[in-house]
Amino acid sequence: MLSFHREGYKIIAITFGFVIAGIFISERFIELFWLLKVIQSLLIVLLIIVLQFFRNPRRVTDINDNQIIAPVDGKVVVIEEVEESEFFKDKRIQLSIFMSPTNVHVTRYALSGTVSYSKYHPGKYLVAWHPKASEKNERTTIVVENSVFGKVLYRQIAGALAKRIVNYAKEGERVIQGTDAGFIKFGSRVDLFLPLHTKLNVKLGDKVKGGIQVIAEKY
Repeated sequence: MLSFHREGYKIIAITFGFVIAGIFISERFIELFWLLKVIQSLLIVLLIIVLQFFRNPRRVTDINDNQIIAPVDGKVVVIEEVEESEFFKDKRIQLSIFMSPTNVHVTRYALSGTVSYSKYHPGKYLVAWHPKASEKNERTTIVVENSVFGKVLYRQIAGALAKRIVNYAKEGERVIQGTDAGFIKFGSRVDLFLPLHTKLNVKLGDKVKGGIQVIAEKY
């Protein structure tokens, strides 16, 4: 059964109302048959796009503290050793997943643990694959402390189209791998900052599925 994320309920309702009104108004005022059908078709396409963007497919996670799962659907666009300057202030493995507007945009917890840090940063709206997007764009930084991996940081990053990041993580909260961690509206990216000794199960260009695909594990 198709379900939708709660962050989309209001937008879906508004879009549905707009499309229905547009269809009735066009029937009343547009006499050219071909133009009427073009406008009505475009309105229906708009509704379909909004519905598919906010879809929330059910994912069953095999919870395992020795594994890190993909937090979102998308394409792996960055794997490199970097200096993480906001929280750790040391070297980490950065793994970045880019979400196109056609991907599922639900953010899920990549591992179970306790949220030790959660902060929102206002910022710019550079394209999500821009090298400086992780530092300059609107974003949230969340750190989950896990019994096996220690502290793992993930960052929700707004893209050129995304204008609102929803983050459910609260400091001190116990979270479960695979459960709903937030949502990023209309195109974006998630960065993970992992310990250097982490074994990666993905490579650049791989497409991953949030909530179920194992992307890293403990050596």
